Amino acid sequence: MSLKLENRLLFSVVVPTYGCETCLFSLYNRLKNTLETFSSNFEIILINDCSPDGAWHVIKQLVETDPRVKGINFSRNFGQHIAITAGLDQAQGEWIVVMDCDLQDQPEEIPNLYAKTLEGFDIVLAQRTQRQDTLFKRLTSKAFYRVLSYLTDTYQDGSIANFGIYHYKVICNVIRMRERMRFFPIMVRWTGFKTAFLPVQHEARAEGKSGYSLKKLIYLATDTIIAFSDKPLRLSIKLGLTISFLSLVAAFTIIIRALLGIKGITGWPSLIVSVWFTSGMTIFLLGVIGIYVARIFQEVIARPLYIIDEIYSRPISTSPPLWRKSHYEFSIGFK
Repeated sequence: MSLKLENRLLFSVVVPTYGCETCLFSLYNRLKNTLETFSSNFEIILINDCSPDGAWHVIKQLVETDPRVKGINFSRNFGQHIAITAGLDQAQGEWIVVMDCDLQDQPEEIPNLYAKTLEGFDIVLAQRTQRQDTLFKRLTSKAFYRVLSYLTDTYQDGSIANFGIYHYKVICNVIRMRERMRFFPIMVRWTGFKTAFLPVQHEARAEGKSGYSLKKLIYLATDTIIAFSDKPLRLSIKLGLTISFLSLVAAFTIIIRALLGIKGITGWPSLIVSVWFTSGMTIFLLGVIGIYVARIFQEVIARPLYIIDEIYSRPISTSPPLWRKSHYEFSIGFK
């Protein structure tokens, strides 16, 4: 079956960029060669998340080379998932592909992802059956998804990341979510549209190293859990009730021993330990509540998700594609 499309169909490829200066030319060429098997009517949106290398200079060169490339430059580093949001806000395609810039996500897999959508799916997620990451990254990712699954009472697959293809009606609803704590894979699946999974080839990182340090991974895990689950609060209630129950059991035991005339060893160590324990648990539980309150405060002040320093592009058309007329009025508020 041929996948050749009419010129009216437009693909958008959204790529958050950080620390991948040397990969961008190769990424562009492979994307161009792949997408042109469908149609020449596509766009590639590269979001520079204040990359410490010369990525923005390379992006501007690509825009000069091909007007189908659009560059977005942040004023500072806002994080990968907010960078994805900035790209989605600008995307005009009927089908939007989200992928990383380090070439671990293979552009040549896009035709397979699109072919799966022809079976009636609105979301097709790439499943990395054999991840080509370092042992540390695989272990931390596995631990993160297990904890996330437990705390959100949902199944989260560690082989699923951002790479996938999404219909614009899915993205319209994702960009309506303007909360600061963002985790794109969960937000997409929360929309509830028909979803499929497709095994893809995952490659080793071509250049550089991941921008996620252990500290950043911990922050991401904390923000994601807080944003998508109130289970830590419910667990704190259970913990408090458990400690109270054990205290009552201990008190009842002391009373029974006193009535039976059994004398214990006189001393304060056990008392001091119990006081320290309950005090520590109190401070811990207040900290959990405090994190939620702090996140609520960040949402209430409603600062913009990101600040764009510059958008570098060469406009091709001033009107939306024909297919999008039914969506345009709905989504224009986010453009």
